[in-house]
Amino acid sequence: MRWVCIVFPQLALDGVQRLHPEPDAPLALLAGTPQRRVLQTVNAAARALGLRPGQSLTAAHALVKTFASAEYDPVQIERWQQFLAAWAYRFSSQVSVYYPRALLFEIESSLGLFGPWPLFEARLRKELTELGFRHRIVAAPNPAAARVLANLYDGLAVADDAALQQALAPLPIDRAGLEPQAATALSRMGLRTLAHVQALPRHTLARRFDVGLLQHLDALSGQRPLALDFYQPPDRFDVRIELNFDVHSHQALLFPLRRLTADLSAFLCGRDSGVQRFDLHLEHAQAADSVIKVGLLSAEREPGMLFELARGRLEQVQVSAPVRGLRLLAEDLPVFVPQRQDLFDERPQQTLPWEQLRERLRARLGDDAVQGLRFHADHRPECAWQAAADPRACQGLNKVQRPGWLLPQPSPLAEQGVHILMGPERIESGWWDGADIRRDYYLVQTRTGQRGWAFRNVGQSDGLWLQGWFA
Repeated sequence: MRWVCIVFPQLALDGVQRLHPEPDAPLALLAGTPQRRVLQTVNAAARALGLRPGQSLTAAHALVKTFASAEYDPVQIERWQQFLAAWAYRFSSQVSVYYPRALLFEIESSLGLFGPWPLFEARLRKELTELGFRHRIVAAPNPAAARVLANLYDGLAVADDAALQQALAPLPIDRAGLEPQAATALSRMGLRTLAHVQALPRHTLARRFDVGLLQHLDALSGQRPLALDFYQPPDRFDVRIELNFDVHSHQALLFPLRRLTADLSAFLCGRDSGVQRFDLHLEHAQAADSVIKVGLLSAEREPGMLFELARGRLEQVQVSAPVRGLRLLAEDLPVFVPQRQDLFDERPQQTLPWEQLRERLRARLGDDAVQGLRFHADHRPECAWQAAADPRACQGLNKVQRPGWLLPQPSPLAEQGVHILMGPERIESGWWDGADIRRDYYLVQTRTGQRGWAFRNVGQSDGLWLQGWFA
């Protein structure tokens, strides 16, 4: 088997920075007591100004007058790790969050689907960069070795056990994943690399150290498998973004909204689902949440489409109170069936598929502004169709010829120059509602070659009446 470990060295910072409207601005995460606030971590822009982790907030303000800050929240780190596990679930069914700030997943069975490892690795890096998470990726024959090698390497791919021993041998003691006390004791004994430790007799290590040391060495070599708990995707998506300032306009909400819909799309792709409807909650400080319901006629998961639909619904709502947070809740997650596409797509690249155009119009104009047509079980042509939001084909109508264009009202048709191709077809119906008809219908053709559908009223001598035209 082959395992991949993805380490996220700045998971807390990335989780905050990806939601910030200005990701290149100086940013610091704060920790400590209210009496003494310190900088837990800083981004590259803040480090360039002289800010360093461990600095007091007072000293930081003495160096830099203004910089963005947020709270360092371990709970958020766990939430982002679960989100990334949901993203990785699309590539493997064996995804684990056994180690903090890291993902483990088995890829041996996925290479046939996603291609050889170089292509697979490039796809992982591309998607993680788009999501806004810095990372290091290592592939190895077992998960423990992959995690330890990710401490020093990025992009390393170990193919077999022989290459694994060569890669593990030069690892420093303090970067080999050992317990801190054991690593300190081994270092004081003059041992500097993992190869030095592996060369010692096992009974000697068993007498001097806890059993965990030998278990860790066996896990690195693949002799002792880790007891991993594999991730199972939840049945709902519930993510919120807390804003650092009061928002009074729709425009300021578009950036967090785009991030939420992109995260929803990644979550749906991971569990191979779509979304039928979801709710946007505008959280106010002194009022109840404003709930915006977004509904779709069919399950979708394309991020651009989800954003446009949510944006259209959002722009129809008046922001009555300052918004302090944005939450997206999706519980209706049916199985996603991709739209069938032809091998050679002749549509111009600038055009939208009909389904996306329909949903965008509904979001902008309202549900009642966009209607479809569906057949109704009535033989009278003027009653044989109805407006519907979800049109469905009527079974059996392909056995009879009906025009695609019905006139609003039948109009008289001059019989000179009209050639009858087929008919008559008697339609006698509607006695139950007082609008009964008795007509003989004909398929006719004019002098110009245009085909129409015309009728004569039975028992009357009022000539032919044109009902509609064929395409």
